[in-house]
Amino acid sequence: MDTAACPVKTVFKRELRSYFDSPIAYVFLVVFLMLTGFLTFSVSRLYEKGSADPWPFFFWHPWVYLIFVPAVSMRLWAEERRTGTLELLLTLPFTLTQAIIGKFLAAWAFLGIALGLTLTVPLSMVLLGGHPDAGVLLSGYLGSFGLAGALLAIGTWTSTLSRNQVVSFVLAVMLSVFLLLAGWPPITDLLARVAPPLAVRIISAFSFMPHYDSCLRGVLDLRDFAYFASVIVFMLTATHIVLENRKSA
Repeated sequence: MDTAACPVKTVFKRELRSYFDSPIAYVFLVVFLMLTGFLTFSVSRLYEKGSADPWPFFFWHPWVYLIFVPAVSMRLWAEERRTGTLELLLTLPFTLTQAIIGKFLAAWAFLGIALGLTLTVPLSMVLLGGHPDAGVLLSGYLGSFGLAGALLAIGTWTSTLSRNQVVSFVLAVMLSVFLLLAGWPPITDLLARVAPPLAVRIISAFSFMPHYDSCLRGVLDLRDFAYFASVIVFMLTATHIVLENRKSA
């Protein structure tokens, strides 16, 4: 009854529960927190600077996501194909679209849990007498969550391309690196030497970083979140197309 009444919720609960049925999820969370903390406090030396500016903390999120998000997404559909459970999943009383959305939301929620655990960083700033800007913290966390969702959608698509999770991981990392660095000045300067200005502007427009950097400045611009949402919708649509083709093959 529950499956028929709310298929997306059913898939969501099934997938989210599966993360915590094994110790891998807890290992991921611990590694994520340790890596984020190391980069913030040891590399950026947040405490030594004597500042409550959360920018050094949020600055590292995209680069941590480059490894963490593909590691989460690589199993979404590659594992279903490898074990042969994809066909079984598609025989259950919900549509392919509902299955894709449910699995994606579960993985995004898992990333949200990991991100939520990092609240200890701004909390430590407050306990040590700092006064981080609440608006910057809010926009930074929202931007980080949106960026995580966009990168996850990319990984969701690449996980449909092969039964091998390592292949899915590598493809997701490569595509994510391109979209993160496309608007980076050293990259655009390099492209300007070999490509016309219009091509450079078009490539730069696909970069995640201008939208993410806007959030780090405390600016909640709907255009930035619309960009992340459009990437998610586009990549999930591409996921649907690939799976539909495999289903009918």
